[in-house]
Amino acid sequence: MRLTETEILTMDPTDAGAPLLSDRVQISGNVVPMTLTTGGKLRWPDRCLSIAKDVLGFTVEGSRIKINAVIESGPGICCPSNVGAPMRKTFTFEPLSEDSLRLWNQRLQSVIDSLGRPKRLLVLLNPYGGSRSAPKVFSDDVKPLLDDANIHYTLQETKYRLHAKEVAHSLDLMGYDGVLCVSGDGILVEVVNGLLEREDWSSAIKMPLGVIPAGTSNGMAKSLLDSVGESCTAFNATLAIIRGHKRSLDVATVLQGQKKYFSVLMLAWGLIADIDIESEKYRWMGSARMDFYAIQRIFCLRKYHGCIKFVAAPGFENFGEPNELGGEIDELNSNWVMQDGYCGPTFDMKGFNRKIEGPFVSIWLHNVPWGGEDVLAAPDAKFSDGYLDLIVMKDCPKISLATLMGEMNKGGHVRSPHVLYLKVKAFALEPGPRADDPNKEGIIDVDGEVLARGKGTYKCDQKTLMTYDKLHIKVDQGLATVFSPIN
Repeated sequence: MRLTETEILTMDPTDAGAPLLSDRVQISGNVVPMTLTTGGKLRWPDRCLSIAKDVLGFTVEGSRIKINAVIESGPGICCPSNVGAPMRKTFTFEPLSEDSLRLWNQRLQSVIDSLGRPKRLLVLLNPYGGSRSAPKVFSDDVKPLLDDANIHYTLQETKYRLHAKEVAHSLDLMGYDGVLCVSGDGILVEVVNGLLEREDWSSAIKMPLGVIPAGTSNGMAKSLLDSVGESCTAFNATLAIIRGHKRSLDVATVLQGQKKYFSVLMLAWGLIADIDIESEKYRWMGSARMDFYAIQRIFCLRKYHGCIKFVAAPGFENFGEPNELGGEIDELNSNWVMQDGYCGPTFDMKGFNRKIEGPFVSIWLHNVPWGGEDVLAAPDAKFSDGYLDLIVMKDCPKISLATLMGEMNKGGHVRSPHVLYLKVKAFALEPGPRADDPNKEGIIDVDGEVLARGKGTYKCDQKTLMTYDKLHIKVDQGLATVFSPIN
């Protein structure tokens, strides 16, 4: 059956099973019926493909149409309870006339176009990050899928630190439907900062961003994929980008005087920051360096003097102690009024009515659940709830701490009696010196990069964006947009 244009226009749009095009085609030498439904299903006797979920794209080669799809491999095809890993597969059929070929081409393309998928992507690839695997990840996993989906892309390798930020800052917004970051989390963070420092930041930050796990820390990719129960692989991440589904992402502004930094992942001070940054001296050990250095830090445990103040989310107002407001309200807001790009949300220090005094073992703020592929740092974190998850540790016996750290891969550490776990809308950190040595201070780590180094710290002679002093953080709900897998 081949429907006329009038029949298609008068069809009930709520009937997802109604045929958009139905015809007889040739598959593997046999003539069989094939139907494309208004609900985006492509059916023939031994297969039913969802255009939105299974079909990447298609090509017309002579009198044949090749459907580029992704299906479940192995036993997953026959046994839904044992789902196999996704794999690429091509299905070929041949319409029986030129008119039929033209109609299939038009109808298939119209259904794919209706999904809002990206057609042009800027691919930013960090060839130096992690184990330097990004070029291979792109060629083996990403490129074949983009080609199958007929997505045009421009590949740009980053040459130096903050190169991706520069690219994002001068990006032609009309030239692309999204930016794809093939790296760890670092390139994504640079792109967000580059977009928000533009004069047209309000439109620039609407650019959808995609993340392919190809670095040491892949917290954002892990968080996105794990939210729908998918494994953190470059293949799955690329599928999410091709399918074009998007979700909002909170962005936190870190402010210190005239300086600002936009964060989408986390801020750490104390134990977690020390492990993350100081373990770089053991980079030759690969991913094992974190565990190795964590053991050292646990048994030579440091504590830091300081104070945190915060605006608690509803339900968490009783955490900490009442905070007596000082004269910092006007000082804070007057420091950042005249700035290029997005200045960040307005800070009202009157809302900072709770505080916790140190010394602290660790302070950890998280915007998304996973800090890395094996660290479920904040199991209750949401992508766009307008809050940061705050994990506070003031004191903990070393044996208990070792056990606690071992539970981070499942998020069990937040249930420890030695941990406070709450949500905050805004946060102020007043870092102090180490409790055991007032001449040595700490490191403030934001999104895996050193934001500030205090006296006597690892590589303390290196310049940082901010100083080891008071800083403020506040969240903009859903400011950025990321490609996300379909639930």
